Amino acid sequence: MSNIIKLDKLNRHFITNCPFGMHICNMKFKFILLVKFAFVFFFAIGSNAKSNAQADNIYPKPVKEVVFEGLAHPWSMAFINEKEVLLTEKDGDLLWIDLESKERLLIEGFPNDLFKPVLVTVDDYPPRTYPNSVDGKKIRGNAGILEIVLAPDFDKNAEIFVSYVSQKDKTFALKVIKAKVENNALTNIETILNPGPYVPGHWHFGGGMCIQNGYLFITVGERLFFEDLKQGLPIAQDLKDARGAVYRLDLDGSIPADNPDFGENAIPGIFAFGIRAAQGITSRPGSNEIWFSEHGTNQGDEINLLEAGANYGWPNRTSGTWRSPGYNPDSLSNPKYVEPIHYWLQTVAPTGLTFYTGTEFPSWQGNLIVPGLSRGSLWRLVLEGKEVLSAEELFLNDRVRSRKVVQSPEGQLYLLTDEDNGKIIRIVAE
Repeated sequence: MSNIIKLDKLNRHFITNCPFGMHICNMKFKFILLVKFAFVFFFAIGSNAKSNAQADNIYPKPVKEVVFEGLAHPWSMAFINEKEVLLTEKDGDLLWIDLESKERLLIEGFPNDLFKPVLVTVDDYPPRTYPNSVDGKKIRGNAGILEIVLAPDFDKNAEIFVSYVSQKDKTFALKVIKAKVENNALTNIETILNPGPYVPGHWHFGGGMCIQNGYLFITVGERLFFEDLKQGLPIAQDLKDARGAVYRLDLDGSIPADNPDFGENAIPGIFAFGIRAAQGITSRPGSNEIWFSEHGTNQGDEINLLEAGANYGWPNRTSGTWRSPGYNPDSLSNPKYVEPIHYWLQTVAPTGLTFYTGTEFPSWQGNLIVPGLSRGSLWRLVLEGKEVLSAEELFLNDRVRSRKVVQSPEGQLYLLTDEDNGKIIRIVAE
């Protein structure tokens, strides 16, 4: 601005003292003004273009790029390296996939007790075990192969952890195994956790897993479709019941000595309780924090921060409503409930979440990325400490039902779609 002011003074001096007369000098003055304004105009355009380019670098537009398809409802994916992954299909198999060559191989030797769809006759079970809408159908629900996590020293011992739904006749329960991957097959299979009881029903097994500081964290759902199927003290509030909780185990399946003490009758390994159907759980880089997603029924979807000994309230405390009209659960004596870090007013059905630490989207650094099943939403939660400052839904015009978001070793962001023709989608800058 100071340079423009100096030019104006020179122009006035030129007109006042012009040796060619005022008319000629006015024409020259107009020409000078035109040149000056043209300079300012094009300078402003150039500056704006430069600012826009800088903004595009900081806030690039995300787009989807299909990397692989033809998967049977993929649930989880673990990176061996930047191009090779191990992937679980809920309705299929455990696979090795090369994301560059598109080669896929079946990992053989999976345990024989893996869930198989059964024909449901609703009247064969206690009332409200299954909704009437599934009568006479073979259904899968949430049952199948669920989460896969690599052991911290996978490069040396090829060990993995896998959660899946185990079957006995027409009853089911979550099971977590530890195994080695050798010659495209599972070997040295050990059961790490099998929180029964085996009961009918194809829902809310949980099965989310993550490893932090040498501990394995596992989410276990309460397994009910209708809340009033369990009268009295709810499953998720009963520490003598193995369901509706988050477990913390050593990597060999033993119970850490510093786990919370809930009393001699409590199920060993429980770290927190009051859980309905948590499928996603992840560690926050650079901290000791564990965050997990939680499914409500009618609304009530949450993001929670894991705390030792915490009671997250389900079903006595929820931000949503129950499926069972008139439901009135018993309560523990003087319960202390932990409130969610975030909840939605609409149904999202949040699943496998992750913290973003890549470089392709600089403004996303440290954000929590959360996929959803309901309406196919994908969310970016901006955090300050343990507080959610804002929640942005991405791809409003390109929603797809999604089970998990995963970050590669080099920071690339991938999304697994929950479809018959399931896809691995890479989220890239346009």
